[in-house]
Amino acid sequence: MTEYRRKTTRTNSFRNLAQQQRKIQATTGAEKYMKVTFLGTGTSHGIPMIACSCKVCTSDNPKNKRMRTSVLVSTNGYNILIDATPELRLQCIKNKITKLDAVLITHPHADHIFGLDDLRRFNMIQRMDIPIYGTPKTLDTIRHTFSYVFTTHSETGGYKPRFSLKIINGDLTIEGIPIVPVKAHHGEGEVTGYRFDKFAYVTDVSDIPEESLEKLHDLDVLVLGALRYTPHIKHFSIEQALRVVRKLRPQKAYFTHMCHDIEHEEDGNKLPAGVEFAFDGLMIDLS
Repeated sequence: MTEYRRKTTRTNSFRNLAQQQRKIQATTGAEKYMKVTFLGTGTSHGIPMIACSCKVCTSDNPKNKRMRTSVLVSTNGYNILIDATPELRLQCIKNKITKLDAVLITHPHADHIFGLDDLRRFNMIQRMDIPIYGTPKTLDTIRHTFSYVFTTHSETGGYKPRFSLKIINGDLTIEGIPIVPVKAHHGEGEVTGYRFDKFAYVTDVSDIPEESLEKLHDLDVLVLGALRYTPHIKHFSIEQALRVVRKLRPQKAYFTHMCHDIEHEEDGNKLPAGVEFAFDGLMIDLS
């Protein structure tokens, strides 16, 4: 921790300069882009599941191997992570992620927050606290689950992650990037989707209220959670997700958070034009 504090002032000056340069580039149009990387597209069990010998869990097709659900939004020099899965370390290594500027949490279930401890590596690299955005309930769960992060006593022989918790109470602006939260239902609970310009991401959803649907029109890309073909109390089925796609009519739709009932190629061929199952490592360019 001493080393951290000693280098903070010097490193912050470099970081502030880099931030200013990125903002100038974005303003002048020298660097305008948005890329979305699917870090994981699987349900809370992940695919393959433990002790399962079904055809999807034993498939050789890499598109049937799904880590827990998360995406990285890269825009104008900034990396914004949506959800921190238990495989976050592996996802960052696999996708060569070397910095994170912020984390948005959809809801506080284990498969969406249990990777937050891995942010400590980015603390060490970037010499900064990582801002984490969520609803009050989500942030309360993070405080409870990661209580050791918020204690004041120093630890020896290790390194605690450093979070800066930010309550979502309306539209956001992160490093000049406007983000619109989209409230939805996850069974009896709530989940927060996020819209970045013409891209929107709504996973772990069982119903989207009309007032939230109004925020999802005129999209180039819509990502929806779609667990399986049969109904589930907390998740859209494939048909329920398709109904939303038909109503909103995005240019392109991707389904994520699939369980082992979904075989990527076989079931993907059944989807209508303009709709696809996402897969781990998929990158989409929204420039």
